[in-house]
Amino acid sequence: MLNKELINKPLLLENANKVAEITIFFWIMKICATILGETAGDQLSMTMHLGYSTSAIILIGFFLVTLAAQLKSARFHPVLYWLVILATTTVGTEISDFMDRSLGLGYTAGTVILLASLVLVLGIWYYREKSLAVDHIYQRRIEIFYWIAILCSNTLGTALGDFLSDQLGIGFIGGAMITGGIIAMVVLAHYYTKINKIFLFWIAFVLTRPFGATFGDLLTKPFAKGGLNIGTLNSSIIIAVLFALLIAHSSWMRNNELRQQLNAA
Repeated sequence: MLNKELINKPLLLENANKVAEITIFFWIMKICATILGETAGDQLSMTMHLGYSTSAIILIGFFLVTLAAQLKSARFHPVLYWLVILATTTVGTEISDFMDRSLGLGYTAGTVILLASLVLVLGIWYYREKSLAVDHIYQRRIEIFYWIAILCSNTLGTALGDFLSDQLGIGFIGGAMITGGIIAMVVLAHYYTKINKIFLFWIAFVLTRPFGATFGDLLTKPFAKGGLNIGTLNSSIIIAVLFALLIAHSSWMRNNELRQQLNAA
């Protein structure tokens, strides 16, 4: 842990970035958060038989608590940040299921509505701030836009994944191949074209939700359905441990970066 003298340095707190740097490490952690959100959600609602409503209350409460702590924080805390990301994956699933099952909209209409919602949020964000930068966020109002867009993206990703696997009938493996292929094209576009990087970021963020969820299905589904039959509890534990290790590594890297800044000051 960093000592108070280092944390309180004005140099480090001025315009302190509160979000994770967008690197390959970011995307690995995003996929892990998605997998854990998928398996943990299934563990609550199905394996533990808590039901849809009870699970939704628990997950929404988790999201609100973690988001409040993140917004209150004055600087980037990897644990807080990634817990909110994890919470948006689970809440996004609940919102998507509510639209499909409770409201009866279906996956197609749900996907269209959520896509329009994300575009609207990004449009208002750009109109208000004249920027959609996601690599350096430190003002409260911009961070609120950021997290609303993140929640919309994960919810859209859930609906899109369900649309591909269920509505089109291609299954979770087929859905993974499609989303994985598009993600690969996004990566190539990032490095070899002049397509707007922020636009590519949101495409990738949406698609990593169904792509990661596929691995959750692969871990938990029985052999007869093409899964590994590990179960929701065991899968959740495995991914939670991996996720915790990645967060610990991210925290170590962040603290090391702050020490280097202090030494250079």
